[in-house]
Amino acid sequence: MNAKINPRNRRKFRFENIEAWQLSRALNRKIYLVSKKFPKEELFALTSQIRRASVSIGSNIAEGSGRNSDAGFAHFLEIAYGSLMETVSQLFVALDENYITDESFDELADDADLLSGKS
Repeated sequence: MNAKINPRNRRKFRFENIEAWQLSRALNRKIYLVSKKFPKEELFALTSQIRRASVSIGSNIAEGSGRNSDAGFAHFLEIAYGSLMETVSQLFVALDENYITDESFDELADDADLLSGKS
């Protein structure tokens, strides 16, 4: 069968209902948008690093949701939190290098702060 699955009618994975994952997805989108404006010489450095850290947040929440114990899930939430802190630290680098504005930093840091309370 080659028919496309309508995403609105498909079964949702457990992690899609987790507010922290939803917030991480939104933060990740903003990180990708802002990092598109980083200098080309940062493509394999800060751009890559901040994107990987940001992606890791939601990925670990999703992976943890598939564990069969609260302890297993909590372990992956801790890893996601670490990736969130890594992302914020890299935002400071972007700010210090004038790759992002104070306003952009504040918005992203506020988003990260909101997400940190959900993890």
